[in-house]
Amino acid sequence: MSYYTVELFGITFNLNPVAFTIPGINWQVYWYGILIAFGFLCALVSGYINSKKLDINFDKVVTAIYVVLPIAILSARLYYIIFDPYSTIKDFFNFSNHGFSGLAIYGGVIGGFLFALWYCKKYHIYFLEACDLFAPILPFFHIFGRIGCFLAGCCYGIPASWGFMYPHETFTRLPLPLIEAVCNLVILTTLLLFEKYCSPRGYHLPFYGILYGITRFVLEFFRGDSARGVWLLSTSQWISIAVVLGSVIWTIWNAKRLEKLKQYYLHISISD
Repeated sequence: MSYYTVELFGITFNLNPVAFTIPGINWQVYWYGILIAFGFLCALVSGYINSKKLDINFDKVVTAIYVVLPIAILSARLYYIIFDPYSTIKDFFNFSNHGFSGLAIYGGVIGGFLFALWYCKKYHIYFLEACDLFAPILPFFHIFGRIGCFLAGCCYGIPASWGFMYPHETFTRLPLPLIEAVCNLVILTTLLLFEKYCSPRGYHLPFYGILYGITRFVLEFFRGDSARGVWLLSTSQWISIAVVLGSVIWTIWNAKRLEKLKQYYLHISISD
């Protein structure tokens, strides 16, 4: 039995969030979980490619991905539980509702960032290199996450003349998860072009923060689920503002840092 009906460009699709059921134990495997797992594997591949471009030891990359990404996923889950008005801490390990759906990207980014900062300091890894490495992984991973949201029927948009329709509704909604997936694809492409043609160290992650922060702030106006914030803006919009401002400050700081290094090496060369 399909969970909801999708109508796009006059074509009707019946979608089921359950990919398949494991015989014998009757355990349902959801598309959301499959896409998250696939995103994790793609993160490993992306990390390998980026490590070659940035000349970073791949063993450190694999270790960092295996450690940081699970922490980021747990942080994303905790963030969702805290700010979702219908969830409690008891729901943290609830797998019965669409296979552990309910992950918030900002929770994952914040948790992953803080843990990566500690991890790099403890194991003497250059933090800015790690940030450059993970920057394209974030939108790549997020693309699969948003497709999973669409299949799970969450993070839906406002009523519109086209989109998808829930069984209990008589109108279509904007397919916001798919729109955000496309936006993340554009962000990923932009990051890769930035990395190829203009790749000073330390700029990649704040550049992602600026691009995604602005994108998420705008898309939040088209969310159709219940109010999730205060003072006319959603929680994600307030965090988007903080992310963009923090990324701009980071960019300015990094530019000054590189200028000081340039002046230092110029002074050394003149002295020699």
